[in-house]
Amino acid sequence: MSQVELLGQPLTLHRYPRDSDPSLQAWEAADEYLLNEIAPLLTTLTPGRLLILNDSFGALSCALQRYRPTAVSDSFLAQEACRRNLASNDLDADSVCQFDALAELPAAPELVLIKVPKTLALLEYQLHRLREVVTPATRIIAAAKARDIHTSTLKLFSQLLGETRTSLAWKKARLIYSQWQAPACAANPYPTCWPLEQTQYQIVNHANVFSRGSLDIGARFFLQHLPHNLSGRLADLGCGNGVLGLMALQHNPQAELLCVDESHMAIASSRANVEQNRPQDLARCEFRLGNSLDGVEADSLRLVLCNPPFHQQQTITDQLAWQMFNDARRCLQPGGELLMIGNRHLGYHIKLQRLFSAVETVASNQKFVILRATKR
Repeated sequence: MSQVELLGQPLTLHRYPRDSDPSLQAWEAADEYLLNEIAPLLTTLTPGRLLILNDSFGALSCALQRYRPTAVSDSFLAQEACRRNLASNDLDADSVCQFDALAELPAAPELVLIKVPKTLALLEYQLHRLREVVTPATRIIAAAKARDIHTSTLKLFSQLLGETRTSLAWKKARLIYSQWQAPACAANPYPTCWPLEQTQYQIVNHANVFSRGSLDIGARFFLQHLPHNLSGRLADLGCGNGVLGLMALQHNPQAELLCVDESHMAIASSRANVEQNRPQDLARCEFRLGNSLDGVEADSLRLVLCNPPFHQQQTITDQLAWQMFNDARRCLQPGGELLMIGNRHLGYHIKLQRLFSAVETVASNQKFVILRATKR
């Protein structure tokens, strides 16, 4: 189902990338609850003074586009979904000003709408940034599934903004109301920086990038099996903080590196980690924000490194991993390899065998498996 009525407007909304599961919608009850709650406020809202954080697929932005909102997101996929949904509903694409999560926020918004993100660190970072621009007159309302609003969530709002309360649940969604009171607090802790074990490298991690305080156990296992002395073009697909790509640069001094992610913060982290730790290699790197390997030439890569996600925002799905595998096959040159790590229970070898003629297990432990798929 892709049709919904929001604020009295019939809209056709799709997720991006399109998902084969028709039960996955581009909006949720929390969006509807939030829009119904703010409807009385819209009569006095000044166009251009509305700020929306973390709009998943553009449902809020499309419903509120007449108020010329600023929409802030760390996700390229969410931003692209918004652009496509505006176009498919014949809405003015320029009516929504889209910023990435690291950009400066507009001053003195009248109304701030927040979809509570999956990552608590991203919420903490965003609330710190809101402290810089909101006023006592700003109305701040957040929304999420009731199960995703925890004591720690409410504590962050209270500590960083001020008095906070929640609504009753409606269709398993709940709202959070917060009043700016300028409480004293520590400085914004993001980005974090930590030492990469067994190296002299210091790793920069922005708030929405996985493993913000140390090397995660999957990456540690993967790093033990990176190839050495390759030439040609290598890709770190879904690069995150870029640790895999950073070490691939060290092990393969004749190769070029492409770092790809859909997260603005991931790309910023990856670039910062090369600039800080291997500035001499920056010239052989490219950092690309986008949807998997869209726009990368076929048969152009020698190796693809990949630790695929098994969720998109709050939804568990293998669609993104499947797209990554298909894109890797298209972009690898004959004889090129996809080297990937995943949780053992996800059964990625079955998917890879449908695409590649040669799939082998490089290493495994109780939690992870590393697979090599070769393009013949």
